[in-house]
Amino acid sequence: MASTVLSKLPKVPQSWKNNIQTFGRSLLLPIALLAPVGMIMGICSALGQSYMVERFPFLGNEILKLILTSLSSITSIIFNNIPLLFAMGVAQGVAKHEKGIAVFASVVGYLVLNVTMNVYLTASGTLADAETMAQVGQGVYLGVQTVKLEALGGIISGLVAAATANRFYRLELPLAFAFFGGKKSIPILTVVFIIPLGLIIPIIWSWITSFLISISFIFTTDYIGASIYYMFNRMLIPFGLHHVLASVVRFTEAGGVYMINGTEYVGILNAMNEVLFNLGPDSPYWSDLMPKLSSYLGGAQELTTLFRVPAIGLAMYKTSFLKNRKMAKGVITTCVLTAFLGNITEPLEFSFLFISPALFIIYCVLCGIGMLPYQLLNISIGYIRGTIFDFGIFGLMYENTHWINLILLGIANFFLFYFVFKWYILKFQLETPGREPFEVEESASELLKQKDWPAIAGIVIEGLGGKDNIVHVENCISRLRIDLVDPSKVDQMKIKDSGCAGIFFPSEKHIHVVFGPHVEFVRHAVDDKLKGK
Repeated sequence: MASTVLSKLPKVPQSWKNNIQTFGRSLLLPIALLAPVGMIMGICSALGQSYMVERFPFLGNEILKLILTSLSSITSIIFNNIPLLFAMGVAQGVAKHEKGIAVFASVVGYLVLNVTMNVYLTASGTLADAETMAQVGQGVYLGVQTVKLEALGGIISGLVAAATANRFYRLELPLAFAFFGGKKSIPILTVVFIIPLGLIIPIIWSWITSFLISISFIFTTDYIGASIYYMFNRMLIPFGLHHVLASVVRFTEAGGVYMINGTEYVGILNAMNEVLFNLGPDSPYWSDLMPKLSSYLGGAQELTTLFRVPAIGLAMYKTSFLKNRKMAKGVITTCVLTAFLGNITEPLEFSFLFISPALFIIYCVLCGIGMLPYQLLNISIGYIRGTIFDFGIFGLMYENTHWINLILLGIANFFLFYFVFKWYILKFQLETPGREPFEVEESASELLKQKDWPAIAGIVIEGLGGKDNIVHVENCISRLRIDLVDPSKVDQMKIKDSGCAGIFFPSEKHIHVVFGPHVEFVRHAVDDKLKGK
């Protein structure tokens, strides 16, 4: 039924949908790396914090400290280079031809993008000082001060490189320049296409940054300001601009000016540091300021990491197909623990952001709504991070934090997010983890049990109408996705002899053959057969 409905869709929307799905799948590789690495980094970072050592002296053991700091340093290199990972992942996933060259070109493109933006900032006199660059959306990447695009910069570079590879991998040039033709032209042309983007993006980003600063007074309005702030904070994550918003509120007048014991403190974080670490819970400033200050920092973040993310994970698990739950459980659990233990929410957020941007917008709005009662409940839990460790230290071990109110508000958030996500996933049939249409049993075929990938590939190719009928082959988590010349030549009964779990046509000349978790090995064998190996 689903394939019948899909086949009736107009060509342009279907092509657009296929492109979006391809792009979404390309993000799985970097996300799959970020989740487990983020969990390790988060745990090591949390246990190495000075306030943790003060509360648990055994963490100050020199050998243990060396292990924790070393692991934290090793894993942090991954998160310090997220844009580069996304550049390579997107290029590899979206490029249909010369994938290796496309990945190489994406790295070249990302380097050129950063330097080009630096050139523009320098020439226009807008290159910020080190003390203020975070507040205007700038940062240092690979030794170059540039516009802080975060993952978006890598995605742009990956898409440009992939599009260049798909379009120009067979470029023919005059004899004098023939050496630079074909696949060698891909990184060269990627540089050419990236340079104009590097000159345009800083202009657009400066407009956006100026706009955020101009409306920042809204974010510090009592009671509702934190809700608006947190909604925008989540919404800006895909663009890397959430750091700009956070820095403006934390360190400038936009976050408020607080007079504490005759001394003026500018920004949310400076005031928080004075109240939390110097004055303490017995100070009158604690009850006056902490509910507001913490609503922009760790207390608010804990609503997401400890309640909302687990709720979304549970919704994904409960809506997964029964036979797929074992595989989905591992992916979802890792993403949830990465947030719960490490304060890193991006792996889970990215898992549905590109599948359904509308759901991500709903998520951002719900984050704002779920924050509304925070200050009214007098929750006073610091600090910056939002892990279970921070809840234990700054919530349970400090007095007058009203931590029970955070739990009550968190439970309300949990049910809100769980039921909304569960309804939306089922209503719009989103392919979140575990919702692949088919799943392979080990007993499906003797060939699969024996892992005879070359034999399986031979059957698949024959069933698809032979090598000449295959235009392009790729795979996602569970299926081969093949573009065909003539779909009428497909012998579905023959393909089923391979032990596949299902076959369907999402569009006229595009077929999916489902093999489940084994699909990557089948794909490699098919590629080898097509190359005559």
